[in-house]
Formats: sequence, C-alpha cells, structure tokens
Amino acid sequence: MFGQNVNELGREQLVPIRQRIGVIFQDFRLLNHLSAFDNVALPMRINNRSETEIKSNVTELMEWVGLGDCMHRLPATLSGGQQQRIAIARAVITRPRLLLADEPTGNLDDEIGMKLMHLFDQLNRMGTTIVVATHNLQILERFNHPRLILNGGGLQVFEPQRKGA
Repeated sequence: MFGQNVNELGREQLVPIRQRIGVIFQDFRLLNHLSAFDNVALPMRINNRSETEIKSNVTELMEWVGLGDCMHRLPATLSGGQQQRIAIARAVITRPRLLLADEPTGNLDDEIGMKLMHLFDQLNRMGTTIVVATHNLQILERFNHPRLILNGGGLQVFEPQRKGA
C-alpha cells in the first residue's frame, strides 16, 4: 500500500499509512460525545495540525456540506442525512490518498448526494483514489469513472471512454 508491503510493517509504522486513508462507514461511526465540529476536526488533531488551521478548514468544509449552523450540535441531535455529511466531512478533511466509502449517499437526498459526488470527483482529480460501494447506479452514471458492478453473482467491468480518445 502506497509503495510499502504493509505485512512487513510494525504497529507504529502502520500509523502514517492509516492516516492517508479516509473511510466513510454506512453506519457513520461518529463519536456521540463530540460535537459535529470536533468529529470532523478529529483527524486533523490526530495529525497535530494547528487549532487555527483546524478551525479554518473544518468551518469551510462544514459550510460546504451545508452544516455550518450545526457545528456545535451533538450527533444524536442530527438527522441521519446530517450525520452522514458529518461522517463524509471527517473522512475527507485531511485529503486522504485513498477514500473508501460504503453507501456514502444512502441517507441523502439527490441534490446533496450529487454535491458530495462532485466533492469526491474533485478529490479524485487532486489525486485521491476513491472506492465507492453503492446501490445507486444513477448517481454514478453521471460521472465518467471506471466501475465494477456485481450483477447476478458475476462481476461486470465498465471502463468509460475517455474524452479525446
């Protein structure tokens, strides 16, 4: 992974590898005792970023996902869609090299789902590899990216044609 054989690495050597991976869980995995802001800020704090940088980046991303007015609320007071957006913001705040997303738009309306897919597209253009598991093929069809589709027990590979090819 990232040019290293992780089977040969010790526990301490795996930490920087893990910090380059973002994960969006289907069940959110938010820390209920932390505010929405602090849930999103957590990866930056683990990476020892300055509080000034954390405040700026988290505030900007929370506004972008439409939750600027929810920053100080606890996860239990938020809807499922709001919690999903917090989980997504937390996973992308450090611009990971690899993003694994399990049904990232499952609890979102179509408009917010498309906005987040555009965020993933932008991250991909900046170098993040993104793996999305979803049942919502309609949202994926709007983007020109390779897909693996499980259908009837078989695997179908869809490799879109590149523009200018």
